[in-house]
Amino acid sequence: IPMAALQMLLLCLLVLAVPEGRGRQAAIPGCHLHPFNVTVRSDRQGTCQGSHVAQACVGHCESSAFPSRYSVLVASGYRHNVTSVSQCCTISGLKKVKVQLQCGGDRREELEIFTARACQCDMCRLSRY
Repeated sequence: IPMAALQMLLLCLLVLAVPEGRGRQAAIPGCHLHPFNVTVRSDRQGTCQGSHVAQACVGHCESSAFPSRYSVLVASGYRHNVTSVSQCCTISGLKKVKVQLQCGGDRREELEIFTARACQCDMCRLSRY
């Protein structure tokens, strides 16, 4: 196959592999800020409420699994035969933002909420927020 034909075939495959529209952001590798709408209420009855665009961390981080080394096998009594390493997309920085809440009539309140300021691939862990 001539080189020009191979280059054209590769270009066609790349064009087919690129998603259209909104899906394009999800296809970008890494961990990124992603806006989402949040409705904030002052209480369970929704006496005062407002909305704000907050930031979340969304994306893909690396992970791998491989056969464990002999020393790991021996130390685990031959039960730990696969070692996996992974990272998760996490919030690495927070910031407070003020949300204006509309109450009955002309009354307004202000409430502070947290939003993501920065994201990174980091050690996966369970968190209680």
